[in-house]
Amino acid sequence: MFNSAKLTVVGAGPGDPELITVKALNTLKSANVILYDALINRDLLEYAPQARHIFVGKRKDKHRFSQDEINELIVKYATEQGHVVRLKGGDPFIFGRGSEEINYARKHGLETAVVSGITSSIAVPANVGIPLTQRGTSESFWVITGTTSQKSLSNDVQLAAQSTATVVILMGMGKLDEIVEIFSNYGKKDIPVGIIQNGTTVNEKSGFGTIKTIEKIVSEKNLGAPAIIVIGEVVKEANALQNVFQNVKSLPKQKEYVKIGAA
Repeated sequence: MFNSAKLTVVGAGPGDPELITVKALNTLKSANVILYDALINRDLLEYAPQARHIFVGKRKDKHRFSQDEINELIVKYATEQGHVVRLKGGDPFIFGRGSEEINYARKHGLETAVVSGITSSIAVPANVGIPLTQRGTSESFWVITGTTSQKSLSNDVQLAAQSTATVVILMGMGKLDEIVEIFSNYGKKDIPVGIIQNGTTVNEKSGFGTIKTIEKIVSEKNLGAPAIIVIGEVVKEANALQNVFQNVKSLPKQKEYVKIGAA
């Protein structure tokens, strides 16, 4: 075994290459091998020209490597070459399976470390002007995976739909119809919804509506994964909606336009 066989699991942030920590960049510079995911900004790899870069990304129904294979690669390269950095989108402990990789590496005698990242569940809404909490509007927020390891919608969505909290759903676009049905069943058809695809990147696009209109808006705007779904009254604070509300002041039939903007 290499004398300094080590795994560091690093959060790359939500997509904007500037939204990565100084500690993460310093870690990249010390890597011998980088195993990186599909959602990381590849510009970050330029900070590690000395390292071997290996893509091990997983996207919906398109897995280059299984998780077991990735675990084995971590041990293989750490044993042979030294410091392996596992570069993962967002924060590696927020639906990122970072803990599984750390535990596997430890069982095989590797030194391990974790560098937290800025999670997309917070940064992406913030980037479009949505505060997940707001005095008088939302006292808390839920972050939920849209798709569990059993490929089903998380049962926590049912609980979240009954609360007044802001609800942030990751990996949920394939379950949007189920999410809409759940919130509708709890009498929340008019609650605002924002969907942001490729958040914080140059390819970002978004759509805003309500539970009863969001599926139509997604279809019209051709929104898809990877995207963040935000449900709650705070969605009204989004930059795009603020512009709508400001512009309608000089337009005729003001109430009609306000209604459209809120949807």
